[in-house]
Amino acid sequence: MRIAEISTPDRRHGATVAVDSNHSRALSQIESSINSLERHPPTHPLLDSFSSDLKLALAQISQLAPFPNSTKILVWKLSYRLWNVCVDLSNASTAKISEEHAKLRQIAADLLFLTADVEGIPSPAIKAALFFYKTGLIWHDLQKFDSAENCYEKATDLISKIETRSVTDYDEQKLLLDLNLARSRAAWEVSDINLAITLLNRSKHVLFGVAGNYNALASQYLTFGKMLLSKNEVSTVNQSLKLMNEALELCEKGLKVVKRTEETLNLKGIRLKTLRFIAAAHLQGDEFESVLKCVKVLREVGSGADHHPSLSVLAMKAWLGLGRYGEAEKELRGMVLNKGIPEGVWVSAVESYFQAAGTAGVETVKGVFLGLLERCHVSAGAAVRVINRIVGKGVIGGEGTNVRAKVVGELVADERVVALFQGEGAAKERTTMHALLWNCATEFFHSKDCLSSANMFEKAMLYVPHGIENRILRAKGFRVLCLCYLGLLQLDRAEEYINEAERLEPNIASAFLKFKIFLQKKDHNSAIAQVQSMPNCLDFSTDFLSLAAHEAISCRSLDVATASLSQLLNFHFCGKLMQTNEVVVFRTLVTILSQDQANYSDILKHMKRAHARQSEIGSDCFFGTGEVGRREKSWFAANAWNCGVRTGQEKNYELSAEFFRLASELYGIPGDGKSEGSDAMVCKSIILAVSAIIADEKHKNGTLLETEVREAIALLARAGEVLMSTSGPMRKRDDYAADAIIEPNFFFLYTWLACHLHSRLSDTGNQQLLLVKNFATSKSCDPKQLLQIGYEASQGSRFNPEVATCALNACLSSLLASPSPDYQTVAIVLRKLICVSTVCKGEPDDDTIFEMYKQAYRIMIGLKEGEYPIEEAKWLATTAWNRAALPVKMGHVDSGKKWMSLGLELASKYPGMHGYKACMEEYIASFEKFNGQKDSESSAMVS
Repeated sequence: MRIAEISTPDRRHGATVAVDSNHSRALSQIESSINSLERHPPTHPLLDSFSSDLKLALAQISQLAPFPNSTKILVWKLSYRLWNVCVDLSNASTAKISEEHAKLRQIAADLLFLTADVEGIPSPAIKAALFFYKTGLIWHDLQKFDSAENCYEKATDLISKIETRSVTDYDEQKLLLDLNLARSRAAWEVSDINLAITLLNRSKHVLFGVAGNYNALASQYLTFGKMLLSKNEVSTVNQSLKLMNEALELCEKGLKVVKRTEETLNLKGIRLKTLRFIAAAHLQGDEFESVLKCVKVLREVGSGADHHPSLSVLAMKAWLGLGRYGEAEKELRGMVLNKGIPEGVWVSAVESYFQAAGTAGVETVKGVFLGLLERCHVSAGAAVRVINRIVGKGVIGGEGTNVRAKVVGELVADERVVALFQGEGAAKERTTMHALLWNCATEFFHSKDCLSSANMFEKAMLYVPHGIENRILRAKGFRVLCLCYLGLLQLDRAEEYINEAERLEPNIASAFLKFKIFLQKKDHNSAIAQVQSMPNCLDFSTDFLSLAAHEAISCRSLDVATASLSQLLNFHFCGKLMQTNEVVVFRTLVTILSQDQANYSDILKHMKRAHARQSEIGSDCFFGTGEVGRREKSWFAANAWNCGVRTGQEKNYELSAEFFRLASELYGIPGDGKSEGSDAMVCKSIILAVSAIIADEKHKNGTLLETEVREAIALLARAGEVLMSTSGPMRKRDDYAADAIIEPNFFFLYTWLACHLHSRLSDTGNQQLLLVKNFATSKSCDPKQLLQIGYEASQGSRFNPEVATCALNACLSSLLASPSPDYQTVAIVLRKLICVSTVCKGEPDDDTIFEMYKQAYRIMIGLKEGEYPIEEAKWLATTAWNRAALPVKMGHVDSGKKWMSLGLELASKYPGMHGYKACMEEYIASFEKFNGQKDSESSAMVS
């Protein structure tokens, strides 16, 4: 406010009052600055040059003190002009008072302080103190508490010279109190609480029996008490109570002094307010009985009764503190009947009651809330607060979870509650309620309580408008409901929800959930069709195909898993970059198919695709490099081998041959610029593949075509190269690594297969003989295997005497080279050699055959009885004797006599042939006697 200038004979700045020239220059500078300030536009910010120029002039004039009274009057006039121009500028501007403005006010007050003892002006000290008081208030608003305190102290110094009892003017009396209160507030702001309270206590001496002063001081005591109470600290409760009791005492004293009704009402209002806060302080200090006493006083019947809404809350909390929930519930339900209680108050009461009573009070909270809906306007925000309190933080899994969830579900589904959230005005609260219920449902879902989760998600859907802008949110809600009912195995209901979600927002998530439903229903055809349609979704990602495969495996739907992985492979073939490596997809696919033995054909198909794929893009790109790549290649090769073994055991030789041939190719895959495949495994895989081909021919009673035979021979040639490099006659075991050693049986099988196949061709006879010789000279050779080869070559339509003789001779040599020969086998070999030579030669006097018999005789010499098989000895003796028949008939007496003598020698080696020996000796004697008779030849046969 503007302050009227003092009366003076000359109000112009060119006054006739005598002024010292030094004073005049300083005052002129001040006046000049004031003139400039008066011309300053109010809308422009104040320049700091104003305050700096005035401070400089003030410093100059301060040095010229003391002043004559005429100069003092001029200073007062300039001070008032400066103050009033500040007021005008402040009133004309809408901006907050700036620090520069406060500096100008400070200069105006300091000018008066220099001349506070001026004569001719009534109460100059009080007027100067007023300037400092008002300037201090401005500094206080600017949070410059040191500057404010400085102003208040100067004002106090000015007033302290005045006798308080002599002050009779109301404004001056009010200034004395206001100054103390202002100083007290400034001290409080800088946390000098003791000084602040001391200043309040001093203010009791400047009340002057004025109602307004009692009112102001009591309010300040109450304000400080509330501030301490708001800290919510136990240590401050007692001090807060002391301050509020001081306020209450002042109200009581004031009511005894004042007479006017209006003043009385104001003091009574502060008194009731103070009592309410005293009750709150007792509540904070857990003095529940004291709270109830305060409430009782406030509710006393009569003109002074208090019906403030907070009383019910205070009483309810006090009863709760005493554990008397019945009385607390009465207070809470009583609030429903009071339509004047603000929404925030009863919501706070509901929260407090539920916090104390917990789950036991949830039904009461529900009844109170619904009762309030009927009696007064309840906002959507209040409903959110109540629901949030019931739900609580971390309610899932806590005490009374099901009860609280049930009450929440009933409340939010009530039509009256839903109606609160209708319209654009409640959009924010509607979103909050939806989020609250959604989060609660999510917690239930994470705790595997799908039923409660579905219930909450359905209630959350009540708070999603049906407008087109919310279709995505509604679709999301339907999808999570589908998940919940999937967990509950209510598949039809889950399908209804996902169909609705697809209608609102067709996307890959909805398609995948529908796929899960088909899996659960065991509708594999529909599930496969769903997998094939997934790539049509705009937000499709190949990760969903991997997920579909995992889901199908967990449901033991192997055909669906296979379809998912096959679909995923199609994207690999198209060159699309994906997180899952192509080889991993193939490996998973083969693993799945391997779980069903009926899928060998599919396994072979996909393994061939994998092999073709690695040939196309390179081994390192397909399998990977380093140890990872080696493991992947080994896995595929080993699985091809194992499948070959299993199908062979199941007599599915055709598939077995294909698997072993594939295994040979996989084991032979090179890597890192050199062959890392196992040559031994390549060799063995080829041998087993050809073996399976021949076994399949026999199993099906078919005949291989010549082209197929030549193809098998070419395949074996690869194995032969490895065998010759690892099992040659000059090769030592230490010359090659352990993984390159091939079991002897494989060398035999290779030789047998090769001889068998070459025997079918007319142009490969010498090749068979070479194969047998190589096998016979290898360290892998076993006599019994040579015997088997000899048998094979000595019979059937593919009879080859050279091969048979070579094999049998090698077998015989090997047997006889043993320290303890197996004469049973030796005898068999000798008989077979004789038979083969007989078929091949045919002449009875053939020296080769005769030498074979002689060799048998030499072998039997020195053997113990029974060591050489008796039956074989009989056979040798009888066949040798019988061979003499033809020469005898032909008149070749010497040849016949030679064979008869050999038969007799063989028969004499075994006691069991004495009868034969006697007949033979008798016949020889007769033959020699009658060797000239031609007809004696016909009787030479031994029956």
